[in-house]
Amino acid sequence: MQLTSYYHLIIPVAIIAIAVLCVKLRKLTRSGGVMAALVALLVAAGGGYGGLLLLGVFFILGVKATGHQRHLKVLPGEQHPEQRTAAQVFANGGTAAIMALLVIINPDCEDMYLTMLAASLAAATADTLSSELGMVYGRNFYNILTFKKEAKGLDGVISLEGTLLGAAGAGILALLYGICFGMDETVWFVALAGIAGNLADSLLGATLERKHLIGNDMVNFGNTLFAALVAMILYLL
Repeated sequence: MQLTSYYHLIIPVAIIAIAVLCVKLRKLTRSGGVMAALVALLVAAGGGYGGLLLLGVFFILGVKATGHQRHLKVLPGEQHPEQRTAAQVFANGGTAAIMALLVIINPDCEDMYLTMLAASLAAATADTLSSELGMVYGRNFYNILTFKKEAKGLDGVISLEGTLLGAAGAGILALLYGICFGMDETVWFVALAGIAGNLADSLLGATLERKHLIGNDMVNFGNTLFAALVAMILYLL
């Protein structure tokens, strides 16, 4: 067996092993572990090591941010679960998996799809950091539509600190994308799209989610999809 064949075998085994470990550590539910493995396998197939690195960094930052000062994020009458379900995993990583699949189907547009993949993960990272860490470090919280002060944790409510932390998260993913795939103008596309997706998340929260027309998972998926589309527009322009 050639060396490359061993690598092709090791990666899927490692992905499945990490997913099982995350379930054992109660970071993911069982269904969440299965979904995480499927997303990671697709990202590995279409995005290679660079795509896996971006996905892994998003996951690690998300887990750390979710667990950080967890007691400060529990609102009266609510729970703040640390385990991610299959729906939550797909909401954050589904767009990246779809972009990776498109790379496989249409390799002629690989560069654009990889930029969109990275943008979706940048947006997911920005959303997670801004919401989870904003709840801890935010001082004043405002409705993104009216800019009136509201209680933290409500749909569509943001803070300056959380927004900046989210932008930093998008920047980290954009930098890693540049290191893996090349430092050119697409790095800025990823960063800007990630920030735009995070803002879109808050707008969806302040409108459709508050009216109970969509749930949080749909908001998160809309965030990542919007970021991917923004990156596509910037790439094509």
